[in-house]
Amino acid sequence: MGWPLTAWGASELGWRETCVAWAVAHILVGLPLNRFMLPKPRNPVFSREAGAKPHVPLDRAMVLLGLAFACSWMVVAAMAVHLPRLLEAGATTTQAVAAGALIGPAQVAARLAEAGVFTRFHPLVSARLSVVLHPLGACLLALAGPGAAAAAFAVFHGAGSGILTIARGTVPLAVFGPQNYGYRLGLLGAPSRVAMAAAPLLFGLLIDWYGVGALVVSSALSVVALAGLILVPIPTRSSQ
Repeated sequence: MGWPLTAWGASELGWRETCVAWAVAHILVGLPLNRFMLPKPRNPVFSREAGAKPHVPLDRAMVLLGLAFACSWMVVAAMAVHLPRLLEAGATTTQAVAAGALIGPAQVAARLAEAGVFTRFHPLVSARLSVVLHPLGACLLALAGPGAAAAAFAVFHGAGSGILTIARGTVPLAVFGPQNYGYRLGLLGAPSRVAMAAAPLLFGLLIDWYGVGALVVSSALSVVALAGLILVPIPTRSSQ
């Protein structure tokens, strides 16, 4: 619902007023929900040993996963900000906004499939699928045009990003095991955070320069992520 509400607010109220409305919603709705609805930890126990910095070697698998997650999350962050504007290069505003509204349902459907069908496969398989879907959607967009394939592209991209949110937690656990899991996630997530912070500005410039051609860059990043995930071997049962 976010993109349709934003489009309506921008046309009826103005973009500044719409930004203020979303900020107020974050403060009046999001903040109380996070403050009062999230469960508090029970009987936390801290010790000097527990607070010591664990040793997690930055081996080949860690570097490859860090690269793959950084590239894939950069694409997700860029599309979250610019997708309707990107599609408007060849689609109407209504088509672009309607396509953007499909991302959320596609994410939910993909996560349900991940929790059902894909549980029989190693999480690396799901992760590889998640980064393939964006360039596949971009290929459909290039073949059929934004007007005809905007919805299909949004569904493909949304499904990929939906699976990715699960894979970023399950893949490190399956590859490295539970030891130092939280610290390892922090190390793997650091490059992703930097990439996500840079993505809106960089892709905004790319869209200004190349229009829908910016999808060539996002697809290339997804292919780099796929290569990194393929180079991480799936552990055998005996090695897990």
